[in-house]
Amino acid sequence: MSSSTLPGVDRRLFLTSLLGAAAGVAGLSGCAGSSAVADSKGVSSAPLADKVPAGTSLKIASYQNTQQLQFRLAKLGDPPFNVSSWLNIGAGPDVINAFRAKSLDVANNAGIPPIQAHYQGFDAKIVAIDITRKPNYLFATKPGSDIRSVADFKGRKLAFSQGQAQGVVLLRALKKAGLGYDDVQLVPLTSNQFLTALQSGQVDIAPLANQQAPAYLQQYGSKGAHAITTDVVDLLNLLWAPTSVLDDPAKAAAVAAYIPYWAKGQVWTYENPDAWNEEFYVKTQNLTLAQARGISKLANKPLFPPSWGEAVKWEQETADLLAEGGFVKKFDVSSLFDHRFESIAARAVPAEYRR
Repeated sequence: MSSSTLPGVDRRLFLTSLLGAAAGVAGLSGCAGSSAVADSKGVSSAPLADKVPAGTSLKIASYQNTQQLQFRLAKLGDPPFNVSSWLNIGAGPDVINAFRAKSLDVANNAGIPPIQAHYQGFDAKIVAIDITRKPNYLFATKPGSDIRSVADFKGRKLAFSQGQAQGVVLLRALKKAGLGYDDVQLVPLTSNQFLTALQSGQVDIAPLANQQAPAYLQQYGSKGAHAITTDVVDLLNLLWAPTSVLDDPAKAAAVAAYIPYWAKGQVWTYENPDAWNEEFYVKTQNLTLAQARGISKLANKPLFPPSWGEAVKWEQETADLLAEGGFVKKFDVSSLFDHRFESIAARAVPAEYRR
């Protein structure tokens, strides 16, 4: 893939449009010269406490209330700390802004938001890893499109969010197809704008999550919209938290206590697709049961590796891919992982979910 930066797009405007003014001011000062990354103070190396101190609370991201629903359906009980708020936040740029505002302590994202946060100079660490082996996204075309493969993306307008999983899926698909950044037009959007952009013809292609695609294709399939599937995966599903949170011994202990709930909730969802289809997709997402079953068939089996070697390697490849396009500065991603938490998720689940 070409290492040239994206032509015709002002990098400051591009990033600011994705991340908002607050993140833009904090994160773009280095675009014209030296690295935008502030010196990291590093995470505490103190051992994690065995018990969460009384009165400890966390503010946790729970996009579309999935965590609370999983915990209730799986009958996991209450964690040994107070959840002062569940925030309906999912998109990486929104999570980073919430971290900055100190309104959020821990979030569930893909691999790319921690890279983006590092580039902006915000220090946060990965504390849990779930490996995904099957694609979570497909590429949807605008109505009336003649695009049939990734090779046909050449010269087309592609919805691109550099701070979200959809962005890295697109970049990896382009690289695999031998297309460079100068072969396509990347249109800066956030994922919640993708559907509108497709419907209006603002873009030719947008990566949609498996659970988003059925409703879009049902509505616009008769008008020539269709899906293009690939084997490109977004490998990492992770938990991460600001270093300031992890440097607090009480909050770090609470984060460690939360990880098993997170892992067990995902295992329960995978093992109980019928209940999840009905309670989540049908009742909260307004999908038909047939659509829900189609999504569940594509679901990844949760995998919580005791060692993060594969995750670190994949995260480095992702950061390097972004650096090739000039979206971030090249750096060593090992600084993003807090290995004090490395084996917690694996210990919380049966052996079949560790490898």
